[in-house]
Amino acid sequence: MGRVIRAQRKGAGSVFKAHTVGRKGAAQFRVQDYAERHGYIRGLVKEIVHDPGRGAPLAKVVFRDPYKYKLRTETFIATEGMYTGQFVYCGKKASLNIGNVLPLSSMPEGTIICNVEEKAGDRGALARTSGNYATIIGHGEDGKTRLRMPSGSKKIVPSTSRAAIGVVAGGGRIDKPLLKAGRAYFRAKSKRNNWPRTRGVAMNPVDHPHGGGNHQHIGKASTISRAAPAGQKVGLIAARRTGLLRGTKKVKDQ
Repeated sequence: MGRVIRAQRKGAGSVFKAHTVGRKGAAQFRVQDYAERHGYIRGLVKEIVHDPGRGAPLAKVVFRDPYKYKLRTETFIATEGMYTGQFVYCGKKASLNIGNVLPLSSMPEGTIICNVEEKAGDRGALARTSGNYATIIGHGEDGKTRLRMPSGSKKIVPSTSRAAIGVVAGGGRIDKPLLKAGRAYFRAKSKRNNWPRTRGVAMNPVDHPHGGGNHQHIGKASTISRAAPAGQKVGLIAARRTGLLRGTKKVKDQ
């Protein structure tokens, strides 16, 4: 009987919980209302803030409430080139400028967009990480729009879905090498307990299915069944293929 392995211990939470104190909350568009569906509404970027839970910076945008005498602060994902004091316009009649939020039907083909709604009114779900963007490939007659996702795959979403124009800010974040362990330590400290990470082959047989042996080797296939019991389920879980991706990426155009 082996020990309870790390993957099993993570399920219980405890020291493996995410460090959520200091996070700035969900980054979403405004709730879709009459002003956005039929015209536009103007907002002011008050500040751009760092959220320790994500790589992309966030923008605090203040809108006037259309129905009551009050201000509403929304947290948007900042687009590249956004600055404090900038006016952003949200709605069907908004202009095609960086940072503005429009329905896909109001944008021409080839527009670079981010924080795209997967279903109309879900307030942003796709292409949200730093430096990422989606591209509009074409609009169909059936009220659907085809997008090229950051992964290169194609996706069809409703044309009434909204998106921000531009690229998510904070791009190139992973290009700079960490260079020293201290930087990796502090990067992980703000996220969750996942560093340093001991390799399975460096453990004893009691601690991990890959442990033991006179050389550091796995000693069995690294692929493992989806139905394997929890203490066995390490390595390449239910892998369809393994190894390097060879050749150029073929993207199907329909």
